[in-house]
Amino acid sequence: MKILVILACMFFTSGVFAGCVTNLRGKTVCSNGQGEAAGYNPKTGTAVKSETNQHGVTTTQTNKGGEAKTKNGMGVVQSPSGKTCVKTRNNQGCN
Repeated sequence: MKILVILACMFFTSGVFAGCVTNLRGKTVCSNGQGEAAGYNPKTGTAVKSETNQHGVTTTQTNKGGEAKTKNGMGVVQSPSGKTCVKTRNNQGCN
């Protein structure tokens, strides 16, 4: 899994500034300053990749198959098992 973080960091360093830090919880987070980021949690073995498109929607994917699309605190999450959860301004729930 550490290789995945190294590869993600190398990807982000192509031509632009990329900074990686390890926070107090042991998670490594890398960002290129242009709406893309990656991270790794060694306690759970989960790696994540996040991108923000031109409309401000952030898509986050995990190495375990989960995916989330969020904007302004609202979003849709699909778990690896296929369960979908939605959060709107006034409501939230899962199928």
